Order: sequence, then structure tokens, then C-alpha cells
Amino acid sequence: ACEDYSFITVRSTPGHTEGCVSYVTEDEAIVFTGDTLLIQGCGRTDFQGGSASMLYDSVHSQLFTLPDECTVYPAHDYKGRFSTIIGVEKESNPRLGKNKTKEEFIEIMANLNLSYPKKIDVAVPANMRCGVPDVE
Repeated sequence: ACEDYSFITVRSTPGHTEGCVSYVTEDEAIVFTGDTLLIQGCGRTDFQGGSASMLYDSVHSQLFTLPDECTVYPAHDYKGRFSTIIGVEKESNPRLGKNKTKEEFIEIMANLNLSYPKKIDVAVPANMRCGVPDVE
């Protein structure tokens, strides 16, 4: 019977890259955000079709509209943390929370001064070909 199954909804959350998506459980208790929303941060927006404006819109329209108690599982965390909740990110995320405006967010992202990823020139073309190596 169908009532025995749970469903996951896919939400388009571009910005880190143009193809980013987040997965939300049927009861909106859990969201898997990839690199769109991290714990007290977000994915960079300076390559692979990234856009700070799009990321801001994605987070505010698709993720920050979830219940405050919704558990967020990002793709990774550089400090060993595993999860957060939407309410905490809305309240204290230094890039996206604290009622930051889109203009403030775009300025923050433009001034991160991140180093160019070491293997990005190999990884992006491979990702665009679904992992198939470029054989010449």
C-alpha cells in the first residue's frame, strides 16, 4: 500500500553550481542540502555556473521556508560537524542568516578571496561528462 512509503521531494537550489538540488523528506523534518547550505556557511559561487544571487534566492525560497526544526545534512563540514537545523542557520549563518539582504550576501561572496581549487580544471569537465575522463 502506498501509505506505507515515504517520499523525498527534490528542490532546485542552484547557486553553488547551476545544477544543485536539495532533497526534502515528505514531512519536512530533514533536508539534504549538498553544498548549497552548509553549517554556518554555504558553497562558493565563483565557478561552474555559480551565482551568489541565485544561491541567495535558492536558500531563502527553498530552504529557509522549511520548518525551523528541520534538520539540515550538508554534503560536508570542515569542522567535523554532521548537521544543523534551519532555525539556527536562519538566525546565525554568517553569510545567509541574520536577515542579510541579497546585496550584503553578494558582497560577502565577492570578497571571500578563496584560492582557486587545485583540480578544478580537471574535475569540472569530468563532472560535465558525468565522470567520464577526457581521452584524447
